Formats: sequence, structure tokens, C-alpha cells
Amino acid sequence: MLTIDGSYGEGGGQVLRTALALSAITGKAVEVVNIRANRPKPGLATQHMHGVKALARLCNARVEGAKVGSTRVYFEPGEITPQRLRIDIGTAGSVSLILQVLLLPCAFAKSEVLLEIKGGTNVRWSPPIDFVKHVLLPVVAKLGFSAEVEILGRGYYPKGGGKVRVKVKPVKKLKGMVLLQRGRFLGVKGIAHASNLPRHVIEREAKAASELLAEYNPEIALEERRDFSTGTGIALWAMYENTRLGASALGERGKPAEQVGEEAARALLVEIESGACVDTHLADQLVPFLALAEGRSAFTVRELTGHLKTNIFVTEQILGTRFKIREESKLFHISTRGIGYENILI
Repeated sequence: MLTIDGSYGEGGGQVLRTALALSAITGKAVEVVNIRANRPKPGLATQHMHGVKALARLCNARVEGAKVGSTRVYFEPGEITPQRLRIDIGTAGSVSLILQVLLLPCAFAKSEVLLEIKGGTNVRWSPPIDFVKHVLLPVVAKLGFSAEVEILGRGYYPKGGGKVRVKVKPVKKLKGMVLLQRGRFLGVKGIAHASNLPRHVIEREAKAASELLAEYNPEIALEERRDFSTGTGIALWAMYENTRLGASALGERGKPAEQVGEEAARALLVEIESGACVDTHLADQLVPFLALAEGRSAFTVRELTGHLKTNIFVTEQILGTRFKIREESKLFHISTRGIGYENILI
């Protein structure tokens, strides 16, 4: 059994998510202690508990400590079983963070896994579901990873209630990926979305973002909904031949729609102008994928975030891989040679 210190690095839920996902895939039992020790309310929050329990169902694991407030989780995985998993977080807890626990293990099942998750699709402190659909999945598809996301309903803070359906296909082995050149620029797209708000809100968000990104001729769709919760936001992504960069912003009471659009557009411009092949939110999410893949992988990112350092630490602890980091021309070059993990079930 391997013990992982959950207070390492940024000290949030990232240690737990990555450790359990890799445990489920490799069959190695892990104990995560000091979970979220650096947060105002240490231990598992509701969304973390649901992630642990869902993963345990997926791989028939024996679990200790899967309850709200627990600062220790013991996870002993069994065989990953293809199935239809329904998860209701019951709050505005992040659907995207639940997917960080489940996506990779689902790919190492014998056949397709279907996930239906209810919760927050567009909430603070987590990637919006649009980022998963339009940035993460298109990039990891180059590794051979195949999944589809369908957004059935938006969930905003505080009510949540969004619904997402995800299909993950099995993979025999992921292949390495070198992202050191963006390739040809293909355009900027986005979605300004709102539920239970006047249409002019998303129109103003899209207009403000489009004006700042005018040189890139962005195509921003308008999504007006009547869902369970009320809220708004905008997600943007720049598309290149070899990669994608993403940025987003959320509305809140008293925050003008123009400010929401401008915030997302400025964040995307920072990523575009950096010259990096991976944005700062995608970088840490790529780490476990690349470590499991066969052969050399590499990418560039403009900042070495706490989440990125944390994911590298946990991944190295469990898989025995090593990531090399060097700084050159104001960019960080991250590289590794993956273990070439093979799905023995197919």
C-alpha cells in the first residue's frame, strides 16, 4: 500500500482525485491522508465524497473514509467494470472535478462506460464543462483517448442541478504526444450561456469578448436556457492544428455582462500571446494521461502552477515515472516517458 500526503502542494482535492484514479487503473491500493489540509474546511466535501464512491463502484473497490469531513481515505481497487454510473452530487459541486476522477479509469474498462452526473457544470474554482468538452477531450484524443460529453442542463452556484452525459470508450494503450508546436491557427470559438436570465446578458458577454478578440474573428454561440438554477458565463477556446487553448468567466450578482466577456477574452489572449502549446488549466490535467501513455511526451506551458506541480508529484509517486521541467524563453517545457500501461481487459 502506498501512502500519499494530501497536504502536498496546493493541498486541495487534486491529490485525492489523481491518486484514486491511478489507483483504480493500476490496481495499487493507496491511502491518502491529510486530505485538503490547506483548506478552510479540511477533509472531503460533498463532491469529493461522491467522486470517491462513484469510482469505488466503477472498480469494485474496498473503501474507508468516504464521508464528508474525512481527512483520510483508504482505497483498494478491484477490476474496472463497464457500466452505467449515475451520480447526483446534490449540490453545485463540480461535475468537471468528478470527471477528473473517473475519465481515465473508464477508458481502462473492458467496454464503453456511460456516466450521468448531476451537479454544477459552471461553478467557481473548477474548469467549466465546456472546457472538458472543447479543450481537454480534443487534445487527449491525440493520445487515443475517446470520450463524448453531452450537456443536458446547466448547473450554477448555489443550486446546481446541471446534468451531463459522458460516454467513454475503452483504449488498449495510450500513445505519447509531443506538443511543442501549435501548428496552423484554425480559429477562436466560444459559448455565452445563461439560464433564467434575459437574452441581452449573453449578447453583451459575447459582444464584449468579440471586441477584444476581433483580430481572431471569434465565433461565439449564444445559449439561452431555462434550467433548474440561474446563472451565466462564457467559455472560449482557440483552436490550432495540434492543440487548443481555453479560458472562461462566470457571471455573478452585480457583475456587468461586459465584464464577464472581457475577463474571459483577456484570459484567452494571455494564453495565445504566451506562445505556449497548453494553457495553465489543461497542463495539470494532461499529466496522468501522458504518464500512462507509451513513449515520450512533452508540452510547453507559460506557468508552473500549484496544480501542475501537485499532479506531477502524485503521478510520479504512484507510477514511478519522472517528469523533467526546464524553463526556456519564458515557457516551461514539461516532458516525460510514459509507462505504456496496457488495458489487459481488451
